[in-house]
Amino acid sequence: MSLPETMQAAVLGEPGALAVTELPVPRVGPEDVLVHVRRASLCGTDLKIRSRQFFEGGGPAAGEFVPGHEYAGAVVAVGSAVHEFRIGDRVVTEAHRGCMRCANCLAGAYTECLNYGLRHTGHRVQGMTVNGGFAEYALNHVSTLHRLPDTVGFDTAVVLTTVGTVMHAFDVLGTLLVGATVAVIGPGPIGLLAVQVARELGARTVALIGTRETRLAIGKSYGADLVLNSLQDDAVAAVREATDGIGADIVLECSGAPSAVDDALRMSRRSGKVVLVGFFEQPVRADLNHAVMNGISIQTVRGEGTGSVARAVGLAARGRLRTAELVTHHFPLDDVAEAFDTYAERRGNAIKVMLDISEDAEEDPSAQDVEPARAA
Repeated sequence: MSLPETMQAAVLGEPGALAVTELPVPRVGPEDVLVHVRRASLCGTDLKIRSRQFFEGGGPAAGEFVPGHEYAGAVVAVGSAVHEFRIGDRVVTEAHRGCMRCANCLAGAYTECLNYGLRHTGHRVQGMTVNGGFAEYALNHVSTLHRLPDTVGFDTAVVLTTVGTVMHAFDVLGTLLVGATVAVIGPGPIGLLAVQVARELGARTVALIGTRETRLAIGKSYGADLVLNSLQDDAVAAVREATDGIGADIVLECSGAPSAVDDALRMSRRSGKVVLVGFFEQPVRADLNHAVMNGISIQTVRGEGTGSVARAVGLAARGRLRTAELVTHHFPLDDVAEAFDTYAERRGNAIKVMLDISEDAEEDPSAQDVEPARAA
Protein backbone atom coordinates (compact mmCIF):
# COMPACT_ATOMS: atom_id res chain seq x y z
CA MET A 1 0.00 0.00 0.00
CA SER A 2 1.33 3.41 -0.98
CA LEU A 3 1.23 5.77 1.99
CA PRO A 4 1.07 9.55 1.79
CA GLU A 5 3.97 11.64 3.01
CA THR A 6 1.80 13.87 5.21
CA MET A 7 -1.40 13.60 7.24
CA GLN A 8 -3.95 15.77 9.01
CA ALA A 9 -3.53 15.83 12.79
CA ALA A 10 -4.92 17.73 15.77
CA VAL A 11 -2.00 19.22 17.69
CA LEU A 12 -1.74 20.81 21.10
CA GLY A 13 -1.26 24.57 21.11
CA GLU A 14 -1.19 27.02 23.97
CA PRO A 15 -3.18 26.05 27.08
CA GLY A 16 -6.78 25.36 26.09
CA ALA A 17 -6.12 25.26 22.34
CA LEU A 18 -6.02 22.51 19.70
CA ALA A 19 -5.60 23.02 15.96
CA VAL A 20 -5.62 20.76 12.92
CA THR A 21 -2.44 20.91 10.92
CA GLU A 22 -0.35 18.84 8.51
CA LEU A 23 2.35 16.56 9.90
CA PRO A 24 4.58 13.88 8.37
CA VAL A 25 3.18 10.36 8.46
CA PRO A 26 5.15 8.47 11.15
CA ARG A 27 7.93 6.13 10.02
CA VAL A 28 7.60 2.50 11.07
CA GLY A 29 10.35 0.92 13.18
CA PRO A 30 11.04 -2.84 13.40
CA GLU A 31 8.50 -3.46 16.21
CA ASP A 32 5.95 -0.84 15.13
CA VAL A 33 2.56 -0.97 13.50
CA LEU A 34 1.10 1.98 11.60
CA VAL A 35 -2.65 2.36 12.10
CA HIS A 36 -4.93 4.30 9.78
CA VAL A 37 -7.18 5.75 12.48
CA ARG A 38 -10.91 5.45 11.85
CA ARG A 39 -12.35 6.57 15.16
CA ALA A 40 -10.99 8.26 18.32
CA SER A 41 -12.74 9.40 21.48
CA LEU A 42 -12.23 11.99 24.19
CA CYS A 43 -11.90 11.40 27.91
CA GLY A 44 -11.21 13.49 31.01
CA THR A 45 -7.45 13.09 30.66
CA ASP A 46 -7.63 14.75 27.24
CA LEU A 47 -9.12 17.84 28.88
CA LYS A 48 -6.13 18.01 31.22
CA ILE A 49 -3.81 17.58 28.25
CA ARG A 50 -5.55 20.42 26.37
CA SER A 51 -5.16 22.69 29.40
CA ARG A 52 -1.56 21.45 29.85
CA GLN A 53 -2.27 20.65 33.51
CA PHE A 54 -1.35 17.06 32.67
CA PHE A 55 2.29 17.87 31.97
CA GLU A 56 5.08 18.72 34.35
CA GLY A 57 7.29 21.56 33.21
CA GLY A 58 4.87 22.91 30.63
CA GLY A 59 4.76 19.95 28.29
CA PRO A 60 5.69 19.69 24.60
CA ALA A 61 6.13 22.69 22.34
CA ALA A 62 2.99 24.12 20.74
CA GLY A 63 2.14 22.71 17.32
CA GLU A 64 3.98 19.39 17.71
CA PHE A 65 2.12 17.02 20.05
CA VAL A 66 -0.86 14.87 18.98
CA PRO A 67 -3.17 13.78 21.84
CA GLY A 68 -5.57 10.85 21.72
CA HIS A 69 -5.23 7.56 23.59
CA GLU A 70 -8.56 5.92 22.75
CA TYR A 71 -8.73 4.98 19.09
CA ALA A 72 -9.25 2.19 16.58
CA GLY A 73 -8.47 1.70 12.92
CA ALA A 74 -6.87 -0.49 10.31
CA VAL A 75 -3.27 -1.64 9.93
CA VAL A 76 -1.55 -0.11 6.91
CA ALA A 77 2.12 -0.94 7.59
CA VAL A 78 4.11 -3.22 9.89
CA GLY A 79 7.73 -3.29 10.99
CA SER A 80 10.23 -5.93 9.93
CA ALA A 81 9.94 -7.78 13.27
CA VAL A 82 6.13 -7.79 13.38
CA HIS A 83 4.37 -11.06 12.55
CA GLU A 84 1.29 -10.66 14.77
CA PHE A 85 -0.61 -8.33 12.42
CA ARG A 86 -1.15 -7.99 8.70
CA ILE A 87 -2.12 -5.06 6.54
CA GLY A 88 -5.89 -4.67 6.65
CA ASP A 89 -6.37 -5.99 10.18
CA ARG A 90 -8.87 -3.97 12.18
CA VAL A 91 -7.39 -3.09 15.59
CA VAL A 92 -7.98 -1.20 18.82
CA THR A 93 -5.18 0.37 20.82
CA GLU A 94 -4.09 -0.01 24.40
CA ALA A 95 -2.58 3.27 25.53
CA HIS A 96 0.21 2.05 27.82
CA ARG A 97 3.46 0.42 26.77
CA GLY A 98 5.91 -0.04 29.63
CA CYS A 99 9.65 -0.15 29.22
CA MET A 100 9.44 -3.93 29.82
CA ARG A 101 12.76 -3.86 31.67
CA CYS A 102 12.02 -2.32 35.10
CA ALA A 103 10.87 -4.36 38.10
CA ASN A 104 7.26 -3.20 37.77
CA CYS A 105 6.99 -4.02 34.07
CA LEU A 106 8.57 -7.43 34.59
CA ALA A 107 5.95 -8.10 37.27
CA GLY A 108 3.18 -7.12 34.81
CA ALA A 109 2.50 -3.66 36.27
CA TYR A 110 3.42 -1.78 33.09
CA THR A 111 1.01 1.09 33.76
CA GLU A 112 3.21 1.84 36.79
CA CYS A 113 6.44 1.64 34.79
CA LEU A 114 9.41 2.96 36.76
CA ASN A 115 10.70 4.60 33.56
CA TYR A 116 7.45 6.43 32.84
CA GLY A 117 7.95 9.05 30.15
CA LEU A 118 11.52 8.03 29.30
CA ARG A 119 11.23 7.17 25.62
CA HIS A 120 14.83 5.99 25.31
CA THR A 121 13.94 3.09 27.68
CA GLY A 122 11.07 1.97 25.45
CA HIS A 123 8.27 3.44 27.54
CA ARG A 124 5.33 4.97 25.67
CA VAL A 125 1.81 6.12 26.44
CA GLN A 126 -0.15 6.93 23.30
CA GLY A 127 -1.40 10.51 23.28
CA MET A 128 0.28 11.29 26.62
CA THR A 129 4.03 10.81 26.26
CA VAL A 130 4.09 10.06 22.51
CA ASN A 131 1.82 11.15 19.68
CA GLY A 132 -1.60 9.54 19.73
CA GLY A 133 -4.70 8.97 17.68
CA PHE A 134 -6.13 12.41 16.91
CA ALA A 135 -4.54 12.06 13.50
CA GLU A 136 -5.05 10.14 10.28
CA TYR A 137 -2.18 7.80 11.16
CA ALA A 138 -0.86 6.65 14.52
CA LEU A 139 2.28 4.66 15.32
CA ASN A 140 1.91 1.86 17.88
CA HIS A 141 4.27 -0.68 19.36
CA VAL A 142 3.04 -4.11 18.31
CA SER A 143 2.27 -5.03 21.93
CA THR A 144 -0.33 -2.26 22.29
CA LEU A 145 -2.78 -3.42 19.63
CA HIS A 146 -5.57 -5.99 19.69
CA ARG A 147 -7.27 -7.44 16.62
CA LEU A 148 -11.00 -6.80 16.39
CA PRO A 149 -13.55 -9.48 15.51
CA ASP A 150 -15.65 -8.73 12.45
CA THR A 151 -18.75 -8.21 14.60
CA VAL A 152 -17.32 -5.29 16.56
CA GLY A 153 -17.56 -1.88 14.91
CA PHE A 154 -15.22 1.01 15.51
CA ASP A 155 -17.50 2.91 17.90
CA THR A 156 -17.63 -0.08 20.21
CA ALA A 157 -13.93 -0.77 19.69
CA VAL A 158 -12.86 2.65 20.94
CA VAL A 159 -14.95 2.23 24.09
CA LEU A 160 -13.11 -1.03 24.83
CA THR A 161 -10.09 0.97 26.00
CA THR A 162 -12.33 2.31 28.78
CA VAL A 163 -13.64 -1.18 29.47
CA GLY A 164 -10.01 -2.17 29.93
CA THR A 165 -9.72 0.32 32.80
CA VAL A 166 -12.73 -1.31 34.45
CA MET A 167 -11.27 -4.78 34.00
CA HIS A 168 -8.00 -3.58 35.52
CA ALA A 169 -9.89 -2.17 38.52
CA PHE A 170 -11.44 -5.56 39.18
CA ASP A 171 -8.11 -7.31 38.58
CA VAL A 172 -6.37 -5.57 41.48
CA LEU A 173 -8.95 -6.92 43.92
CA GLY A 174 -7.32 -10.32 43.81
CA THR A 175 -10.68 -12.04 44.27
CA LEU A 176 -13.63 -13.29 42.25
CA LEU A 177 -16.69 -11.09 41.92
CA VAL A 178 -19.07 -14.05 41.91
CA GLY A 179 -21.68 -13.44 44.60
CA ALA A 180 -20.21 -10.09 45.65
CA THR A 181 -22.06 -6.87 46.38
CA VAL A 182 -20.55 -4.05 44.31
CA ALA A 183 -21.16 -0.31 44.64
CA VAL A 184 -20.08 2.02 41.81
CA ILE A 185 -19.78 5.75 42.47
CA GLY A 186 -19.95 7.91 39.35
CA PRO A 187 -22.07 7.08 36.27
CA GLY A 188 -19.59 8.33 33.69
CA PRO A 189 -18.35 5.99 30.96
CA ILE A 190 -16.14 4.05 33.40
CA GLY A 191 -18.86 3.71 36.02
CA LEU A 192 -21.55 2.69 33.54
CA LEU A 193 -19.26 0.10 31.99
CA ALA A 194 -18.32 -1.10 35.49
CA VAL A 195 -21.97 -1.96 36.09
CA GLN A 196 -21.97 -4.18 33.00
CA VAL A 197 -18.62 -5.83 33.72
CA ALA A 198 -19.56 -6.51 37.35
CA ARG A 199 -22.68 -8.26 36.09
CA GLU A 200 -20.68 -10.30 33.60
CA LEU A 201 -18.23 -11.34 36.32
CA GLY A 202 -21.03 -12.64 38.52
CA ALA A 203 -21.74 -9.89 41.05
CA ARG A 204 -24.85 -10.63 43.09
CA THR A 205 -25.94 -7.01 43.59
CA VAL A 206 -24.74 -3.84 41.89
CA ALA A 207 -25.48 -0.34 43.17
CA LEU A 208 -24.82 2.80 41.11
CA ILE A 209 -24.50 6.23 42.72
CA GLY A 210 -24.48 9.55 40.87
CA THR A 211 -26.14 12.91 40.37
CA ARG A 212 -27.38 12.85 36.77
CA GLU A 213 -30.72 11.13 36.24
CA THR A 214 -30.14 10.47 32.54
CA ARG A 215 -26.94 8.57 33.28
CA LEU A 216 -28.45 6.75 36.23
CA ALA A 217 -31.23 5.58 33.90
CA ILE A 218 -28.62 4.12 31.55
CA GLY A 219 -27.05 2.37 34.53
CA LYS A 220 -30.41 0.88 35.44
CA SER A 221 -30.81 -0.45 31.91
CA TYR A 222 -27.28 -1.90 32.15
CA GLY A 223 -28.28 -4.01 35.15
CA ALA A 224 -27.80 -1.89 38.28
CA ASP A 225 -30.08 -3.25 41.01
CA LEU A 226 -29.96 -0.11 43.11
CA VAL A 227 -29.73 3.35 41.56
CA LEU A 228 -29.18 6.30 43.89
CA ASN A 229 -29.12 10.03 43.21
CA SER A 230 -26.73 11.37 45.84
CA LEU A 231 -28.34 14.83 45.61
CA GLN A 232 -31.58 13.31 46.90
CA ASP A 233 -30.59 10.10 48.69
CA ASP A 234 -28.24 9.25 51.51
CA ALA A 235 -26.23 6.85 49.35
CA VAL A 236 -24.15 5.46 52.21
CA ALA A 237 -27.24 4.67 54.28
CA ALA A 238 -29.05 3.19 51.28
CA VAL A 239 -26.18 0.87 50.36
CA ARG A 240 -25.82 -0.29 53.94
CA GLU A 241 -29.56 -0.85 54.24
CA ALA A 242 -29.57 -2.88 51.01
CA THR A 243 -26.85 -5.09 52.47
CA ASP A 244 -28.55 -5.68 55.84
CA GLY A 245 -26.32 -3.10 57.49
CA ILE A 246 -23.09 -4.84 56.47
CA GLY A 247 -21.96 -2.69 53.55
CA ALA A 248 -20.68 -3.46 50.06
CA ASP A 249 -17.95 -6.03 49.49
CA ILE A 250 -16.38 -3.86 46.78
CA VAL A 251 -16.68 -0.14 46.03
CA LEU A 252 -15.37 1.43 42.83
CA GLU A 253 -14.91 5.20 43.05
CA CYS A 254 -15.14 6.41 39.44
CA SER A 255 -16.34 10.00 39.88
CA GLY A 256 -13.27 11.89 41.05
CA ALA A 257 -15.49 13.92 43.41
CA PRO A 258 -13.62 15.07 46.54
CA SER A 259 -16.27 13.72 48.94
CA ALA A 260 -16.61 10.37 47.18
CA VAL A 261 -13.63 8.66 48.82
CA ASP A 262 -15.12 9.10 52.28
CA ASP A 263 -18.48 7.87 50.97
CA ALA A 264 -16.76 4.84 49.46
CA LEU A 265 -15.12 3.98 52.78
CA ARG A 266 -18.36 4.33 54.71
CA MET A 267 -20.43 2.21 52.35
CA SER A 268 -17.80 -0.54 52.42
CA ARG A 269 -18.13 -3.48 54.79
CA ARG A 270 -15.46 -4.37 57.30
CA SER A 271 -12.53 -5.90 55.42
CA GLY A 272 -14.11 -4.57 52.24
CA LYS A 273 -12.18 -3.29 49.26
CA VAL A 274 -12.25 0.19 47.73
CA VAL A 275 -10.68 0.85 44.33
CA LEU A 276 -10.00 4.44 43.28
CA VAL A 277 -10.44 4.68 39.52
CA GLY A 278 -11.31 8.34 38.94
CA PHE A 279 -8.80 11.19 38.88
CA PHE A 280 -9.30 13.99 41.40
CA GLU A 281 -9.18 17.67 40.48
CA GLN A 282 -8.41 18.78 44.04
CA PRO A 283 -7.11 17.37 47.34
CA VAL A 284 -9.33 14.78 48.98
CA ARG A 285 -10.34 14.63 52.63
CA ALA A 286 -11.37 11.22 53.97
CA ASP A 287 -11.54 9.54 57.37
CA LEU A 288 -8.68 7.09 57.02
CA ASN A 289 -9.09 6.10 60.66
CA HIS A 290 -12.38 4.54 59.59
CA ALA A 291 -10.51 2.49 57.00
CA VAL A 292 -7.85 1.43 59.51
CA MET A 293 -10.31 0.54 62.25
CA ASN A 294 -12.41 -1.53 59.86
CA GLY A 295 -9.65 -3.20 57.83
CA ILE A 296 -10.78 -1.64 54.57
CA SER A 297 -8.28 -2.01 51.72
CA ILE A 298 -7.74 0.94 49.38
CA GLN A 299 -6.26 0.32 45.96
CA THR A 300 -5.78 2.43 42.85
CA VAL A 301 -5.51 1.83 39.13
CA ARG A 302 -4.22 3.92 36.27
CA GLY A 303 -5.60 3.05 32.88
CA GLU A 304 -6.01 -0.30 31.25
CA GLY A 305 -3.23 -2.49 32.68
CA THR A 306 -2.82 -6.26 33.04
CA GLY A 307 -3.73 -6.99 29.44
CA SER A 308 -7.30 -5.97 30.19
CA VAL A 309 -8.18 -4.61 26.75
CA ALA A 310 -7.72 -8.08 25.27
CA ARG A 311 -10.33 -9.41 27.69
CA ALA A 312 -12.61 -6.47 26.89
CA VAL A 313 -12.39 -7.43 23.21
CA GLY A 314 -13.39 -10.95 24.21
CA LEU A 315 -16.51 -9.71 26.00
CA ALA A 316 -17.49 -7.54 23.03
CA ALA A 317 -16.94 -10.42 20.62
CA ARG A 318 -19.54 -12.42 22.53
CA GLY A 319 -22.01 -9.54 22.46
CA ARG A 320 -21.84 -9.08 26.23
CA LEU A 321 -21.28 -5.31 26.25
CA ARG A 322 -23.64 -2.48 25.34
CA THR A 323 -21.94 0.70 24.22
CA ALA A 324 -24.30 2.47 21.82
CA GLU A 325 -25.94 4.48 24.61
CA LEU A 326 -22.56 5.86 25.63
CA VAL A 327 -21.58 7.25 22.22
CA THR A 328 -23.56 10.47 22.09
CA HIS A 329 -21.69 12.68 19.60
CA HIS A 330 -19.62 12.45 16.42
CA PHE A 331 -17.43 15.18 14.94
CA PRO A 332 -15.01 15.28 12.03
CA LEU A 333 -11.37 15.86 12.91
CA ASP A 334 -11.56 19.44 11.60
CA ASP A 335 -14.07 20.20 14.38
CA VAL A 336 -11.86 18.89 17.18
CA ALA A 337 -12.14 22.16 19.13
CA GLU A 338 -15.94 21.98 19.11
CA ALA A 339 -15.76 18.30 20.08
CA PHE A 340 -13.65 19.18 23.12
CA ASP A 341 -16.00 21.98 24.15
CA THR A 342 -19.00 19.69 23.76
CA TYR A 343 -17.37 17.10 25.98
CA ALA A 344 -16.09 19.56 28.58
CA GLU A 345 -19.42 21.39 28.88
CA ARG A 346 -21.48 18.17 28.58
CA ARG A 347 -23.56 19.69 25.83
CA GLY A 348 -26.49 17.53 24.83
CA ASN A 349 -25.79 15.14 27.73
CA ALA A 350 -22.46 14.26 26.16
CA ILE A 351 -20.90 11.04 27.42
CA LYS A 352 -18.56 9.64 24.79
CA VAL A 353 -17.63 12.14 22.08
CA MET A 354 -16.11 10.60 18.96
CA LEU A 355 -13.84 12.02 16.29
CA ASP A 356 -14.48 10.45 12.90
CA ILE A 357 -10.92 10.53 11.59
CA SER A 358 -11.52 8.56 8.39
CA GLU A 359 -14.14 6.23 6.98
CA ASP A 360 -14.34 2.94 5.12
CA ALA A 361 -17.85 1.52 5.21
CA GLU A 362 -16.81 -1.88 3.83
CA GLU A 363 -14.15 -2.20 6.51
CA ASP A 364 -16.49 -1.51 9.42
CA PRO A 365 -19.67 -3.60 9.48
CA SER A 366 -20.68 -2.06 12.83
CA ALA A 367 -22.78 -5.11 13.48
CA GLN A 368 -23.17 -4.24 17.17
CA ASP A 369 -23.13 -0.46 16.86
CA VAL A 370 -26.14 1.80 16.67
CA GLU A 371 -24.68 5.00 15.28
CA PRO A 372 -26.07 8.17 16.90
CA ALA A 373 -26.92 11.20 14.79
CA ARG A 374 -23.90 13.27 13.91
CA ALA A 375 -23.52 16.60 15.61
CA ALA A 376 -24.53 19.57 13.51
